[in-house]
Amino acid sequence: MKIVKSLSIVKPVIMIKILNDKHLVVIDSETTVRFYDKENFKLMNGFKVNITHERYKTSVVAYSNNGKYFATLSSDCRESRLYNAETKKAITRVDRHQGEASCVGIDPLSRYMFSCGDDGKTFAVDTKSGKLVFTLPHHADTINDVAFSKNGNWIATGSYDKKIQLFNLVTMNPKEKLRAHSAAVMKLKFFDKNKLISIDKNSKAIIWNIYSGKVIERLNGIHDDVVQLTISKNDQFLFLGTKLGYVLVYDLTTYELLSERFIKINSPITAMTYDDEKDHLILGTEDGFLMYYNIYENEEKLKELLMQKNIDAIEEEVKKNPILRYTHIYELVSNLWENTLKKAKIALQNHQKEKAQLMLKSFKEIPSKNRIIQKLMKDYAEYDKFVDLAKKGKIALAYSLANRYPVYKESKIYKLLEEKWKKALYEAQKYALMPNGADRAREILAPYRGVSEKTMFIQDIMTKGEIYKRFRNALGKKDFRTASELVKQHPFLREFPEYDKMSAYADNLYMKAQKLIYDGDNVEAMKILRVLGNFYDFKDEVRTLMKEIENKQKFYDAIEDENYPIAYNMMALSEDLEETKAGQKLLEEWNEDLRKANIYAALGDANGVKEALEKYFNVSSKYTAIATVFSWCYISQLEHALREKRKRSEIENGIKNYIVNFGLDDRIELFYEMFKKKYPDTKLQLGHLKKGSMEMWRPSMIVESILD
Repeated sequence: MKIVKSLSIVKPVIMIKILNDKHLVVIDSETTVRFYDKENFKLMNGFKVNITHERYKTSVVAYSNNGKYFATLSSDCRESRLYNAETKKAITRVDRHQGEASCVGIDPLSRYMFSCGDDGKTFAVDTKSGKLVFTLPHHADTINDVAFSKNGNWIATGSYDKKIQLFNLVTMNPKEKLRAHSAAVMKLKFFDKNKLISIDKNSKAIIWNIYSGKVIERLNGIHDDVVQLTISKNDQFLFLGTKLGYVLVYDLTTYELLSERFIKINSPITAMTYDDEKDHLILGTEDGFLMYYNIYENEEKLKELLMQKNIDAIEEEVKKNPILRYTHIYELVSNLWENTLKKAKIALQNHQKEKAQLMLKSFKEIPSKNRIIQKLMKDYAEYDKFVDLAKKGKIALAYSLANRYPVYKESKIYKLLEEKWKKALYEAQKYALMPNGADRAREILAPYRGVSEKTMFIQDIMTKGEIYKRFRNALGKKDFRTASELVKQHPFLREFPEYDKMSAYADNLYMKAQKLIYDGDNVEAMKILRVLGNFYDFKDEVRTLMKEIENKQKFYDAIEDENYPIAYNMMALSEDLEETKAGQKLLEEWNEDLRKANIYAALGDANGVKEALEKYFNVSSKYTAIATVFSWCYISQLEHALREKRKRSEIENGIKNYIVNFGLDDRIELFYEMFKKKYPDTKLQLGHLKKGSMEMWRPSMIVESILD
C-alpha cells in the first residue's frame, strides 16, 4: 500500500482521533496535542501538557468526542488527570488507585472520565464537576483497556485477570463477566449493535455477543503482538496494528482474514483511527510519523482494466489489495465470471466444448479460476455417457455418475430425471394406498431401486402409506402444524409435490410478514406470523419476530398513553427500542435530566437531585441509576461536613446512614479514610455496620441530609 500522506510528529504518536467537529486530534508521547484539518492536513491549533509517557501500550490519554475534555495519566502513573480542553485547566486528579493508574477513557457522550488501575479498580468521574460518581465492578488484576459502545450505553474493561467486565451506563447495572481468554486481555473494541472484539496477550482474538455473553468467533492468523486496532465505517473491516509494524485486515461479516500484511511499515504502530468520509486508514508510529492510506487503493485502475476486459490483471490487483474485492467494479467482474461459467456449462451440455473454452479463455490465466475451468473440463469428459444412460433408462447408473460429478446436477437432463422421479413417487404412493396396489407401486419404482439416495424413500412409500395420507389430509384442512410435524418426523414427505407447495406458501407468508413489518403494519404482520408459526422451519424465527413486534407495540402504546415508566422499562430490556425516534427522544430527556441531577449531586443538594429525577421514581429500571446519583450526592454532603469540621458524631451517623442505604462501596471507604485522618479517635468500624445495597435502594429512602 502506498502512503497517501505522511506527517512528521517527531515523537511517538500515542493517540489519533477524529472529533465531532471533524478535526483530527493527534497526541504524542510528550502529551503535545495537535489539531489538524483532516481535509488538507493543515495544523489548526494545539497545546502542550508537559507530561512524558514512557509507556503507552495502554490508553494513557483520552479525548472527548465533543472536544471539551482531555484525560491523561501523570508521568509516574501515580494518578490520572482530567482537563478542560478549552480552558486548558485541570478539573480533577484521581490518585486513589492502590498502585499505578493504567489507562483512561472518556465515554462517547462526554459524561464521565474513567480511571483504571493496577488495583483492578475503575473510578468514574463526572466531567463537569470532577467528582467521583461511581466505580465499576473490580477486576482481580491490572486493567489494560477500557472501551465504549458507540451509543455510550456500554463500557467494557479488560484485565490481566483474563476477564472482561461489561457495565450498562444507562441502567448502571453490571452484566456477567466474559470468560474465554487464557491470557491477559489487552485490547477491546465495540462494533455493530451488540458485538465486542477482545485481544489477549497471546494474540488471540475473540468476537463476543455482549447481550448473550457468548463467543461468536475466534479470529485466526494473528502471529504478532497486536498493539492497536480500529474499524472501518459500517463496521465492515477490522484493522489490527502490530508491534512489528504490520496491519492485518479482517472482514467483520465473515470474520475472514483478508490479509496478514495489508500494510508493512518499519516502526511499531502506536495509534490507529479510520476516516469514514475519506476511507483513509490513519496510522501513528513509534518513530513519530502520521501516515494516511486509502484502503481502496487502485480502484480506478480496476475500471480501466475492466474496460479492457483484462481479468487477469484485475485479479493481480485484488491480490495486492484484497479490499478491492468489495468494490462495485469487482462485483461486476464476479458477475461476469459467474455468468460466463454458467454459459460455458450450457455449451458443454450441448456438446460445444470449443465454444465453452473460448468463453472461459479470459479467466484461464487466473490460477484460482483456471483450477475451476480445468476441473469443469475434466468432469464433463463423461457427460455424454451420463446423457446416454439417462436416455436409455439406466437410471441407477446415471444417478451414480451424477453423484461422482455433481456439476451434472445443474443440467436439464438431471432435472428431468428428478421430475420423473417425483412423478413416479407420487404415482407409486397412490397405488401403495390401494388394497391390492403394492405390486404396481413396486413396479413403478423398480428403476430406482439401485439408486442409494432413493432407497430410503422407496421403503417409506411402501411401509408408511398412512403417514402420507395423514399429511395430505392435514394440508387439505390447512392444518399446517400437523403437516410440518409429519415432515419433521418423516423426511420422505419432502419428495412430494404437496410439500413443495406447502414450502412455497410458507415462504410467501414470510415475505409478506417482513414487508408489513417494514411498512409498520404490525397488526397485519402478526396475523400472518400466527399462521407462519405453524410451520416447523419458521417456528423459532416467528417467535422472535412476534416478541419484537409485541414489545414495540407495547412500547408505542405506552408512549401514546404517556405511560413513560413502562416505556423506559421496556427500553431497558431492548436497545432496539432506544433506536426508534420515540426511544431517542426519551433517552435524550433522561440524559438531560441526569446531567442536571449530577450538578446538584456535586453540590450535595438532595432536593435538587430529587426535583430533577422525580419523574423517574416509579421507573424500576432507573432505580440503580437514581441510587448512584443520590449516593454521590450524599458523599458530597459528607465531604462538605468534613470540610466544615462538623461534630464527629454527626459525620459518623452520616456514614452509618450511607452504608445502610447503599452498602460498603469504594466512595464511602475512601471518605472513611479521610474521616479517620481528621478524627483519629473515632471508634467507628465499617465492617461492623449494617449494610444495604444499590440494588435494594428505592426512592422512598431519599432524605434531605444523610447526616440526619
